Amino acid sequence: MRYLFLLYGPDEPLPAPGSPEGQQMISDWRAATEAMARAGVLIDCGPLQPAATATTVQVRDGETLLTDGPAAEIKEQFGGYTLIDCADLDEALRWAATVPTAFNGKVEVRPVVQIPQTTEVSG
Repeated sequence: MRYLFLLYGPDEPLPAPGSPEGQQMISDWRAATEAMARAGVLIDCGPLQPAATATTVQVRDGETLLTDGPAAEIKEQFGGYTLIDCADLDEALRWAATVPTAFNGKVEVRPVVQIPQTTEVSG
């Protein structure tokens, strides 16, 4: 079963990449994702640019509406994702607890809906 970790952190700038804090953050992330990769559960993961760089798209009555900024107004910012494939929710929750965001923010764990592949018949 696939699970998506939605990573929410405080609405504050990330540490500079060359700073000791930035290096520690990168090291912590590498450790978590390398452990998931070694266990064979990691499918993909990635950080996002700050929420201020977002553009929200809506289509209403055939008209495309664009808004600068994130879709939701929240104190924490959606900062990244991790997609894993685990046996069950309990295993996914154990992995979510290893993600550095769990220590200063929140990790929302959601099962991914599995849509069956359709087979095309050529004729």
